[in-house]
Amino acid sequence: MRFAAIADIHGNHLALEAVLADIRAEGIEEIVNLGDFFSGPLEAGRTADLLMPLGLTSVRGNHDRYLIEQDPASMHRSDASAYRQLTSSHLDWLRSLPFDAIYRGEAYLCHATPRNDNLYWLESVSPDGFVFLKPIEAIEALADGIDLPLILCGHSHIPRAVRLSDGRLIVNPGSVGCPAYDDVLPYYHKVEAGHPLASYAILEKTTTGWIWQFRTVAYDHMAMSALADERSRADWASALAAGWVR
Repeated sequence: MRFAAIADIHGNHLALEAVLADIRAEGIEEIVNLGDFFSGPLEAGRTADLLMPLGLTSVRGNHDRYLIEQDPASMHRSDASAYRQLTSSHLDWLRSLPFDAIYRGEAYLCHATPRNDNLYWLESVSPDGFVFLKPIEAIEALADGIDLPLILCGHSHIPRAVRLSDGRLIVNPGSVGCPAYDDVLPYYHKVEAGHPLASYAILEKTTTGWIWQFRTVAYDHMAMSALADERSRADWASALAAGWVR
């Protein structure tokens, strides 16, 4: 059993196209999608038109939830920019998606954590804004009650794998379309890949259990950076150009 996991596309249709092509080149036919599909100043509508017909097993992220729950007038500018590009059918598709899912009886899927779509599962943030690997005890506490060998999450945009003490594996595939960002919760911090490539993961079940492979894919990231700059989002332009928020 072998499949791909993608997450955090954030409206970057060029990155998504490149990742899908790489997945096909790897001979992989099945993909799971871990949320935050559209939010950002890029091409939410084009991303939706590319993504929806694929029929992927998908779960809804926190920004997807904002797009269907919040008043457009009060949305953060990244969500508002995406919302203006989405049709009623795009929004209905978001409404149809579950918070979490089980894939082929083997993998638990969620965007962030099983009970909170806006909490890092594998990382913590210190009051001075340092992002670090969460202690294993805290990671395992969030996995309590999930009796499956493989757990997939996104949200932090950081490709990371953690093997739990009982052998279960948690994997975050990283971000397809947003290699860096800043946030104010729980404290102001930056997450920066340090490169502009698109990220995803391949999961494979072997005779000894699940293994993972992180992949990075080049695409025309400067076109997306220029688009963000045209739309007065210097933070996104920097992130997309180099993987740093400047």
